[in-house]
Amino acid sequence: MATSSASWINTKFSSSSSKYSSPFKDLSSNSNSIILKKKISTSKNRISCSLQTTLPFPKKYQPTQPKPIKETKPNTNTKPLPKQNQQQKWNLLQKAAATALDFVETTLIKQEQKHPLPKTSDPRVQIAGNFAPVPEHPVTQSLPITGKLPKHIDGVYLRNGANPLYEPVAGHHFFDGDGMVHAVKFTNGSVSYSCRFTETHRLAQEKALGKPVFPKAIGELHGHSGIARLMLYYARSVCGLVDGTHGMGVANAGLVYFNNRLLAMSEDDIPYHIRVTPNGDLTTVCRYDFNNQLKSTMIAHPKLDPVDNNLYALSYDVVQKPYLKYFRFDSNGVKSPDVEIPLAEPTMMHDFAITENFVVVPDQQVVFKLGEMIRGGSPVVYDKEKVSRFGVLSKNAVDASEMIWIDAPECFCFHLWNAWEEPESDEVVVIGSCMTPADSIFNECDESLESVLSEIRLNLKTGKSTRKAIIKESEQVNLEAGMVNKNKLGRKTQFAYLALAEPWPKVSGFAKVDLFSGEVKKYIYGENRFGGEPLFLPNSDSQNEDDGYILTFVHDEKEWKSELQIVNAVNLKLEASIHLPSRVPYGFHGTFIHSNDLKKQE
Repeated sequence: MATSSASWINTKFSSSSSKYSSPFKDLSSNSNSIILKKKISTSKNRISCSLQTTLPFPKKYQPTQPKPIKETKPNTNTKPLPKQNQQQKWNLLQKAAATALDFVETTLIKQEQKHPLPKTSDPRVQIAGNFAPVPEHPVTQSLPITGKLPKHIDGVYLRNGANPLYEPVAGHHFFDGDGMVHAVKFTNGSVSYSCRFTETHRLAQEKALGKPVFPKAIGELHGHSGIARLMLYYARSVCGLVDGTHGMGVANAGLVYFNNRLLAMSEDDIPYHIRVTPNGDLTTVCRYDFNNQLKSTMIAHPKLDPVDNNLYALSYDVVQKPYLKYFRFDSNGVKSPDVEIPLAEPTMMHDFAITENFVVVPDQQVVFKLGEMIRGGSPVVYDKEKVSRFGVLSKNAVDASEMIWIDAPECFCFHLWNAWEEPESDEVVVIGSCMTPADSIFNECDESLESVLSEIRLNLKTGKSTRKAIIKESEQVNLEAGMVNKNKLGRKTQFAYLALAEPWPKVSGFAKVDLFSGEVKKYIYGENRFGGEPLFLPNSDSQNEDDGYILTFVHDEKEWKSELQIVNAVNLKLEASIHLPSRVPYGFHGTFIHSNDLKKQE
């Protein structure tokens, strides 16, 4: 790698400001400020990347001892598991095995370094610039505000994201990072900020060992080296050096507040219960299995119906049948029996949709073929021979016998924004962003990504589908990450608020799209300023669908400062900016919990 020199980021925190710090930054003990420094470097460990920035890889980091993680048991959610202090409990044979397997891993890394990584798994690309992780930040109160806070905003805005604690030793995809939740709490006109790791079982064990040991599903599991990493993990498991029986998920993608609990989710595990403290801090309560009801993973985009207050969800398996299951929880958190949905092969089901009476399940062309690793490829495959389709099933179904499958060729929607029924035409209307190439997020390709906001009509009588772009071709922009008014979810909506994913993978602003007319109104963050998912917070006192506010984190890449912007959703005028004490990396999905609901937290 050629030597490069450029501006680099040095995030400073006081020694007491975090339970444990990011291994990606130099830390000092005299400031809580974010400083942009100029420094000329000749280190071969500093690299250029496609995002036009550099990422310094620091020295080995040793974390503090973790707190015990709690696991749900029948009739309780708070019984602690034994502390994850593996090294202290190892016997002589285990210590010998650990040494031998560490040597095997070192040899494997040396072999991997002989071959260049694709951009989709190169950590120097995937977590460069403001995609790089930050340390935890304790609660900072009375944040400076520019503008005037709307009086209706009272509660806490939360956003999840991937934030690897340890420097990757091999391939790393942005989706692989440890979950970190950022919280901005509004209390009587005053605002606080904090961010904390979600204390997953995976994270607790890696902290105890002082290094990453669990395989990374997207970044590492490619080809023969991916098989070797799986074998290495299983060898450590057999020797009792790591324990994956309590899940290996990172809980970095979705957030939902349901049945008085905030749940952090990724589709490779069950959720984690997070509690917002009265002063605005965050603490992990437990790995939450709904009182021993949930026996399988749950995707990170469950749907909370605003009318019946039920939570609808899917679970998919990439190894064994059934590859897909559907279930729901009533408003009291009682789970329905699983509905097994027959699929010919394991398929990525990142998202789905609900209507008033149905669930809408996408069975698309991105599938899992573990055998591809034997042939040196990625297990995440774009199957060109497969025809994408949508399945429509009653919300209250007890089996999949009445599921209606409707083909929708060449349609891959990573996210679905809404769906509703139009009985007069026997159609279910689905709103989603159709992405091409379908696997471009996971596998390197030469084509530029396009994400087209589309209306997909599924005719339940004829079994046919139609698809059209909502925005006219001359105004086409990439739209990814966003939402409709959550109080209208599953019902006909006029507006969607979606991130302007340009230049990909950054977000330069957001768009308010009229789903009926195709009109697009844009809110641009400004030069060298980028953000993420826009969260629409409806005004509960109004019947107008677009009466509310957009909340979104915005980062200034020139000044290296972050803020939370509050934008009037009707006229797209900036109402207020909250200046944050810490950099907020680009992340994933968020939610808002009103103050009255916070008081009811379990």
